[in-house]
Amino acid sequence: MTEPVTPTDKTPQGAPATVHDPLAETFPATREGKVLFGIAIAFSTFQLLTAAGLLGLPSQVVRSVHVGFLMLLVFPLLATLRQARPSIRAAAWVLGIIGMGVGLYQFIEYEPLILRAGEPLPIDTVIGVLSLAVLFIATYALMGPALPIICGIFLAYCLWGQYLPSPFNTRGYPFWQVIDHMSFGTEGIYGIPTLVSATYIFLFILFGSFLERAGMIRLFTDVSMGLVGHARGGPAKVAVISSGFMGMISGSGVANVVTVGQFTIPLMKRFGYRAAFAGGVEATASMGGQIMPPVMGAVAFIMAETLGIQYKEVVEAAIIPAILYFASAFWAVHLEAGRTGLMGLPRNQLPSPLNALKERWYLILPLAALVYLLFSGFTPLFAGTIGFAMTALLILGGSVALGLPNYVLRVIFWVFLGLIAGSFFKFGIWIVIAAAAVLVAVNLFVKGGMQTLRDCRDSLAEGAKTALPVGIACAIVGIIVGTMTLTGVANTFGDYIVSIGRSSLILSLILTMITCLILGMGIPTIPNYIITSTIAGPALLALGIPLLVSHMFVFYFGIMADLTPPVALACFAAAPIARESGLKIAMEAIKVAAAGFVIPYMAVYTPALMLQPGGALAASIGFYPAVIYVVFKTALAIALWGIAVIGYFKTHLAWWERILATIASFSLIAAIPISDQIGFALAVLFFGQHLYRARQASQPA
Repeated sequence: MTEPVTPTDKTPQGAPATVHDPLAETFPATREGKVLFGIAIAFSTFQLLTAAGLLGLPSQVVRSVHVGFLMLLVFPLLATLRQARPSIRAAAWVLGIIGMGVGLYQFIEYEPLILRAGEPLPIDTVIGVLSLAVLFIATYALMGPALPIICGIFLAYCLWGQYLPSPFNTRGYPFWQVIDHMSFGTEGIYGIPTLVSATYIFLFILFGSFLERAGMIRLFTDVSMGLVGHARGGPAKVAVISSGFMGMISGSGVANVVTVGQFTIPLMKRFGYRAAFAGGVEATASMGGQIMPPVMGAVAFIMAETLGIQYKEVVEAAIIPAILYFASAFWAVHLEAGRTGLMGLPRNQLPSPLNALKERWYLILPLAALVYLLFSGFTPLFAGTIGFAMTALLILGGSVALGLPNYVLRVIFWVFLGLIAGSFFKFGIWIVIAAAAVLVAVNLFVKGGMQTLRDCRDSLAEGAKTALPVGIACAIVGIIVGTMTLTGVANTFGDYIVSIGRSSLILSLILTMITCLILGMGIPTIPNYIITSTIAGPALLALGIPLLVSHMFVFYFGIMADLTPPVALACFAAAPIARESGLKIAMEAIKVAAAGFVIPYMAVYTPALMLQPGGALAASIGFYPAVIYVVFKTALAIALWGIAVIGYFKTHLAWWERILATIASFSLIAAIPISDQIGFALAVLFFGQHLYRARQASQPA
């Protein structure tokens, strides 16, 4: 098979400068780069020791040191990767050391800070100001101005809110109290988002980094190619499936675009898909990784911690919507392939999915163990620790197994290694550490062992680098959460939404959606979710929407914000690979991602779509019949929308057929009396007349 087109690094006209992510580059081979590489490994090691419970540090200390490592690494790393002049690099190191110093100050002064809580010393206030200043600078340097400006507005509201008119005015707070609230304790930058970043998120990022290094991307791609590469529009279907698989372990939409998209976008273009459509498919599928169980991106962990529920409850609520989301994207590329006459690849040029699984079946074991533990009620931290430990043992054992003389001995070796990993439940982390130490020693002497050790070392460093934007975003949005707890301003906005919702729930939902999409202009999904859920979540709950459904509502539209213009971060990340304008890609992504816009609204009116109790439908016909009914109705609405957007089903649609399909789709989505009956009737009318017209057109004259 001809090799796919090599993507260019040039950004097309219309893409913003922020498309280029310096963190996507490797650590430079300079002396400074080696120092940063060592800091990254130390960061990951600290997080692993913390997750395993070997350090025994208080939660507040873990959070402060976590943020300190983020500051120490991000400033000099950005300056080095951007090839800044020496004076800028020196300033970056100073800022990084200050940031780490703040974390160490909270470590050293942990008990005294607790004893004088609410009555800080002048030095505490100075340290607090430094921590906030360094955090704002780091966020600006890494993510641009949008998030620092929004968080700065909330911080200013704490300081000068008493000068605003009613009902937005506050009682006024002294400077030292605001700084103490934001910089110390667990209400500001060291709040729940930072706790989740310092525990679950970092661990799962390392988990994904090790699996990617072990060849998980190749496994997913080979399986996807073997399953659907021969079908109509096969290359685009490969993009949807492989990106969905990758989303299961990475949970990062933009990261999926720049990794999986390097293969899938050129492949789609090579077989006839328009560049904008190819980029839109990859962006849509990659962003869907954040709603794909079991990992679901970092937001799911924050959601579970915020709501005080088990992680598996969040996963269960996301299962049906995730399936529908990827089915929608799959359907869109199938229709586009039919419209343009694009066929799949010859079977003899495709990899065998069975051979791919036979060669790398062991890579699925950590993921399977993770799913089992999460659904068995274990905490994400415990499940992630087990998953990571199994992955590390598999990677370290891979080169050892290859050195064994026959297949039987290899199977025995893997079974024995699996028993050791399973003994973690009885003997604790030390049995895994001992096994890992033995494997490291053996790898020093077997063929390929040194490369395996280098891969593990590089995965530690890459994991720490990948965690930088997530960790920094979690820290700075703590200012917004802290503002809510200090001033209670969320109640004002919530009352406004509730007042609208009493007269029209749909208007409240639209207002919340617009808020999510506007905040998503340059803000990652995590802070977007935290801001909107803090403000709008309680208001939607007051309107009778189940708590988990209301949080999933803002979560979904936080994801969609990365696909909608004018920013559309995932689409602009795909732009240099597709060699197309990011805005054109965004317009195609919106068409493909219909489910992402439809599902949240339908779940509000029929919570059974997210396997949640409540709603008139479940009360009238029962819970499980309601689940079946709403899934069928949603699937039909999405199918009709895809047909209307693409303009093709069995044959090309006439203009009036597209209008009919659109009206039928929206009738099924709307939650008003007899809208479902109208939608089903119009759907029957559309399919009946279209199939008849297609049959007539196919008959010879």
